Amino acid sequence: MTMEILVVGAGEMGRWIAQTLLQSFDVTFVDRDDAIAVAAAETIQQNIDYISSDRTVQAITGETTATFSAVCLAVPITVIESVIINRAAQAEQAIFDITGVMQTPVEMMQTHCQHLERYSLHPLFAAENAPGNIAFVPDAPGPVTDTIIDTIAKAGNHIFETTPDEHDRAMQTVQANAHAAVLAYAIAASNVRDEFATPVSRALDDIVTTVTNGTPRVYQEIQTTFQGADEVATAARRLADADPETFEQLYIQAGEHI
Repeated sequence: MTMEILVVGAGEMGRWIAQTLLQSFDVTFVDRDDAIAVAAAETIQQNIDYISSDRTVQAITGETTATFSAVCLAVPITVIESVIINRAAQAEQAIFDITGVMQTPVEMMQTHCQHLERYSLHPLFAAENAPGNIAFVPDAPGPVTDTIIDTIAKAGNHIFETTPDEHDRAMQTVQANAHAAVLAYAIAASNVRDEFATPVSRALDDIVTTVTNGTPRVYQEIQTTFQGADEVATAARRLADADPETFEQLYIQAGEHI
């Protein structure tokens, strides 16, 4: 029997998870913008036709109460709570999210999806850079979620287990703090001739390019959720206020982080 998955959110990561899971599932998109859902389905269907796969991809426009083997929530962090409440009834066997935060989705799914298999996953890469590392919390595993994980792993991704608390604390460092530091450097930097660039500044400039090629809303949500800018600002102020001895201690401390 063919399993079907409803992907809620047809943005970059919704399309990535749909494309990845096509090896095991028929896919249906739904998005608050019907046109985006339709475009995602058409694009992926064209790829399927090209490789002669027997999988199907479609989009649902408007409201629907149709049910599916699994529901994937690929939505912004700020709306995950309401989406879990509104979409839980459409999952027959499993529900999981790929929002990028874990504590809230796991708790909400425990409350509203007690009878379902439940996972929380976080792909730690942009879709264009797949495959890569994916953190996951197997809150209530079962045969459908096992198929999901196996399919994602077969696509070349490295999946590692974590807890909601460990994940969210890690994101404060590797996402919120890192992004804030990079953006602060870019905002503070003056335009200089290329000849003045150092190995450090060139490396930072490359990272700035990577960060600023993304979507501002996504980076803003990360800052709001994990609050990295304040910690980076505090660290910068400590450096600015440090006397020579204190600066040396901070410099050594920074080196010990690696």
